[in-house]
Amino acid sequence: MAKKVKNSRPKVVIVLAKRIKQIIIGQQLVQKNVAHDAGIDVENLRKYIKGTQEMKIGMLLRISKSLGVTMSELLRDIEKDIE
Repeated sequence: MAKKVKNSRPKVVIVLAKRIKQIIIGQQLVQKNVAHDAGIDVENLRKYIKGTQEMKIGMLLRISKSLGVTMSELLRDIEKDIE
């Protein structure tokens, strides 16, 4: 019986993760505080930042608010970065 290969992560997930991480670093935020403000566990935030977990639109909204940016800012020109 062949072993199932886990699907690779979509590039958009990885690009979005990098953007979130860059904002956290750029604004000198603490992951624990960002997670708290978004109403999630810090471990889940870390999964989003690593790009190992995809997020729903509602979660994207909560994280963007906790970062002090709009969802539009997070997603701006993302198509160019995933090509």
